[in-house]
Amino acid sequence: MDSAIGERLKQLRQRHRLSQRQLARQSGVANASISLIENGKLNPTVSMLKKVLDGIPVRLSEFFSDEADAPDRVFFRAEELTEIADGGVSYRQVGANLSQKAIQFLKERYEPGAGTGNHEISHDGEECGLVLSGRLKVTVAGETRILGPGDAYYFDSSYPHSFENPGKEPCELISACSPPTF
Repeated sequence: MDSAIGERLKQLRQRHRLSQRQLARQSGVANASISLIENGKLNPTVSMLKKVLDGIPVRLSEFFSDEADAPDRVFFRAEELTEIADGGVSYRQVGANLSQKAIQFLKERYEPGAGTGNHEISHDGEECGLVLSGRLKVTVAGETRILGPGDAYYFDSSYPHSFENPGKEPCELISACSPPTF
């Protein structure tokens, strides 16, 4: 379990003067789950953490960001990409603070069997991606496809959606969404 996520969530919740119960009501995530996350006993899926953070509201990228980018920054080395996920899913974002940006650009990696979790995600905007290696199961509004290298997707993000690696090797892809929602 990653206790850093729990500690960060607790600090953020307290900074916004929310009790665990208030955050549970605002996010639709059980109070017990929030308590387990904060105590490092539950490592939330990406979709669960996003749902909790929507109750504050804070984007995933802001949650994982340690510092803001200079407003005119143009280039980013591979090691400077901001990791905004944890566990079997990796989202490496170009830039840290996207609050004044129109696009979120990510290099994603899903370990075998990993995915966005049991809760489908939906938000305003559009998103697209291109699979570089491995296989990715994409479900959008109840329709599912398994994509391989060179395959792509593009959809309205208000439709419930989820991602999962059904293969035996890691899946890597490049994705973008507008506006930034993580």
